[in-house]
Amino acid sequence: MVTPAAHREAAAYLQQTYEMSQRRACRVIDGDRASLRYQARRPDDGVLRERLKALAQERRRFGYRRLHVLLRREGHAVNRKRVQRLYREERLMVRRRGGRKRALGTRRPLETPAAANQRWSLDFVSDQFTDGRRFRILEVYDDCTRECLTLVADTSISGRRVARELDAIIAWRGKPVTIVSDNVL
Repeated sequence: MVTPAAHREAAAYLQQTYEMSQRRACRVIDGDRASLRYQARRPDDGVLRERLKALAQERRRFGYRRLHVLLRREGHAVNRKRVQRLYREERLMVRRRGGRKRALGTRRPLETPAAANQRWSLDFVSDQFTDGRRFRILEVYDDCTRECLTLVADTSISGRRVARELDAIIAWRGKPVTIVSDNVL
């Protein structure tokens, strides 16, 4: 599809180079004379553009729809499609958020413990009842003996409760060298 601007350019070239009339040039390029004479009456968007850029700089996470609402609140009589066009022309895009931070380099694998109470593992398992309520289970086990030291099931397990359970295990089992946990909660 050829744009009206390209039609105008082609007709102007034919008129200048071959000294054709406008009517004949339009017939040659199969264009409409009305589109050749068309003058755009789009109002100047300078003030609106500047305000849109300022708002987009201020509110980096806002897209054109939310910026349109802000412009309307400020009293600009502008529709959403016009704001979208200006937003696209100014190349204002919502800034992407940074990705998840990942550890650099390779991780050293955990050494397998040689004796009991060298390393305990803490883990949370969760499930839900048939009525939709969730419950969690705290499990603590010795990595060397693979012995489960405790299982605590409740609908909510606070940090204090975890500390209290660990103190109870330490009282009858002794203190471990290290405690490891996956950081899920």
